[in-house]
Amino acid sequence: MQYEHLEVNIEGAVAWVTLNRPDRLNALNPKMIAELNGFFGALRARSPTRVVILRGAGRAFCAGLDLKDFQSGGASKGVSEMLEFQKNVRDIMIAMRRCPQPVISIVNGSASGGGFALALASDIRLATTDARMNASFIRLGLSGCDVGVSYFLPRMVGASVAAEFLLTGRFIEAQRALALGLVSRLGTPEELETEARALADDMLRATPLGLQLTKDALGIAIDASSLEAVIALEDRNQVLCTQGEDFAEGVAAFLEKRTPRYGTT
Repeated sequence: MQYEHLEVNIEGAVAWVTLNRPDRLNALNPKMIAELNGFFGALRARSPTRVVILRGAGRAFCAGLDLKDFQSGGASKGVSEMLEFQKNVRDIMIAMRRCPQPVISIVNGSASGGGFALALASDIRLATTDARMNASFIRLGLSGCDVGVSYFLPRMVGASVAAEFLLTGRFIEAQRALALGLVSRLGTPEELETEARALADDMLRATPLGLQLTKDALGIAIDASSLEAVIALEDRNQVLCTQGEDFAEGVAAFLEKRTPRYGTT
């Protein structure tokens, strides 16, 4: 697929996806929204891509909705049209969570509004020391809860801290984000690219099925009704993983102290 506002580079089983509107701080316009939905919505368990690394071109990760573009064409929309537009944006986050591939985000500079949601919908977040994230919606005359942010944030940092930022629209600076566990590591863009590659390499040492089922189980466990429910899911996943040739290869590689050679499914 040809993209206008995304740059997609495939390195083996890793897809590097760069939001590429640097002159607009990678703000989301209808074309970029459609391209993000198209990319993440097309990922399947049998896709050759096994890990996705998401980043922004230039000095920002993503400034959220392109308000200039919206003001020129979207502000006059009626309820039905606005609801359709709203669904198009939120569908990106749903697609990111539903795709079997782990998503690593490198958050550089600002991640506001929808850009904050993109970071939160990722499985792992790395951030530059100048990164700052906020739910800017409430500062624009909207509710502070939008496109999945009010789902993700309390589960990551707790209800009180989430309320602090959703009710005010304040920025979460990089050091606070690290202290809260919202990001895994801080560094320069170069250091974070190296770390993202290392994370992807480690993930690729897992079997394709094992990696996919781990992401799936982590997502379900957050909302599971009990410890027993989570353990039942884990039991199912482990038994499923033992049934293919990859499990035998993983055990053999571990015992022989070599890199495993897994199949593609």
